[in-house]
Amino acid sequence: MRDHRHEYIYDSTDPKANEGLGTVMGALIVFVGFLAVLQVALDTVSAWYRDTMVWLNDTASYLADFWPF
Repeated sequence: MRDHRHEYIYDSTDPKANEGLGTVMGALIVFVGFLAVLQVALDTVSAWYRDTMVWLNDTASYLADFWPF
């Protein structure tokens, strides 16, 4: 006979427990995906803000060169 003890790490005889574990794992994957999207959005907005501030600083410096004093 074959020994089936090593084929499964977690083996539950309760199908509701397996379904609950799958639901929790799926929710965790969705949550991590949401956090990844949030991080990309934050990085994009931060880079846009930083580039805008650099552009405004360069524009102000250029315009200040025309000041007669």
